[in-house]
Amino acid sequence: MLKDLMVHLDGTPEDEVRIEHAESIALRYEAHLTGLYTNALPEYAYALAIQPGFAPVVPVEVEERVRRDGDIAFARLTEDATRIRVPNEIRRIDAPFSQLPNLCASEARWADLFVATAPYGRQSVWDSLVEAALFESGHGVFLIPAGCKTKDAIRHILVAWRDTRESARAVGESLPFLEASETTRIVTVDPPQKSDQDLQSIDLAAHLNRHGAKIDLLSVETGDGTVAQTLLDEAHRMAADLIVMGAYGHSRFREWILGGTTREMIGRSDVPILIAH
Repeated sequence: MLKDLMVHLDGTPEDEVRIEHAESIALRYEAHLTGLYTNALPEYAYALAIQPGFAPVVPVEVEERVRRDGDIAFARLTEDATRIRVPNEIRRIDAPFSQLPNLCASEARWADLFVATAPYGRQSVWDSLVEAALFESGHGVFLIPAGCKTKDAIRHILVAWRDTRESARAVGESLPFLEASETTRIVTVDPPQKSDQDLQSIDLAAHLNRHGAKIDLLSVETGDGTVAQTLLDEAHRMAADLIVMGAYGHSRFREWILGGTTREMIGRSDVPILIAH
């Protein structure tokens, strides 16, 4: 069950979109909602302050101004939270930008689901923070395309299925949504051995049926397109309200490098994605 949701806030107009989606989910499952406001302090304020020959007063003044701006944004968010229709709280992290991803992932570990704007868009500045929540929190992440309006219910769900741990994690994290949906379509793309993949999909469908989900199966070929585009085309055909998928990637020098299909799906989808690693 979903009983604790966390939503990322940054003091921009996109907060309204994120809060609307998170509040809608929290209402549906009678969950508590925590808003996590991240205020990025300037990195150079720390670098200059410890360099010989530099007077620390300028960096300190810059940081103080950023903190004051954060006070204004936090006060506004706290006031807005009084109108949210579920139990809630607003938390705040002030830290250099490079430290925020790990701090955010640590906060997200005790929430059932982390809600954020999908990264890799034209105006996205929080890519590393969302990646940290996805790969380091141990929970699923609900990604909202920028500007995407919330719906009164999540009725139609596409599950992008592969016989992998990541796909299984995503299905497990999305069970509350699958159980409440009117239609859940399990889609496999370019299965390597059709008969084996069909059996795996049938077993998954039976498992989800026992949870009360209404399942149908579909196997598709990419043709001249990509896996991501094939999945998005199918999501549009079925008027999906949500896409469920596993996140594939690896760590290099403490940074996560996402697989091509995962990154393309996140960057191009106009449908919310529940994704897990």
